[in-house]
Amino acid sequence: MDAKFLFDGPDDAPVTILLAHGAGAPMDSASMTATAKALAAAGLRIARFEFGYMAARRSLEGRKPPPRAETLNPEYRAAVAALGADGPLVIGGKSMGGRVASMVADDLLADGRIVGLLCLGYPFHPPGKPEQLRTKHLADLRTPTLICQGTRDEFGTRAEVSGYELSDRIEILWLEDGDHDLKPRKSISGFSAADHLKTVAETVARWAVSRTEPR
Repeated sequence: MDAKFLFDGPDDAPVTILLAHGAGAPMDSASMTATAKALAAAGLRIARFEFGYMAARRSLEGRKPPPRAETLNPEYRAAVAALGADGPLVIGGKSMGGRVASMVADDLLADGRIVGLLCLGYPFHPPGKPEQLRTKHLADLRTPTLICQGTRDEFGTRAEVSGYELSDRIEILWLEDGDHDLKPRKSISGFSAADHLKTVAETVARWAVSRTEPR
């Protein structure tokens, strides 16, 4: 994999976070860029990368549909290797990117390559198909994990997720009235997208740095 990265944040940050994109939007989408910059402003080093099918859309090869998430596992591992982070590394991503990261996290943790997993809007199930759960591997996940999820995310609402069997290594930051991009309806929730982004950045920064502390 010839990984190309977008970097934000200080080179000497205490933690680097590697983020993959969601199924339909690239690593430099408005949502990914805003999140990366907010996390960088909180003192973290952020590296973004694209899976091959998405990178191909930038060339003359045309628009390729996203493959099955599990087939991207080798690409995520290759991105970790290509990044070659010196200090503590957290892996994760937006939606499908976070799901792929969650499937390789335990192996990388066991190898001492990462200290945690960050999922931004985890796709617990396809929209409108709550019976098609994507949670089996999350029940016995060993990697310390933070999921940032909107309470009305159509891929998994707070009410739905409360009934799932999830590992005790998983923490969930719920964003009131947030959608799959964590954006709330201000007129209903009283919060703005900027409010939630600030909460995410501050929470992720505290959580990520805590992964590096002796236990």
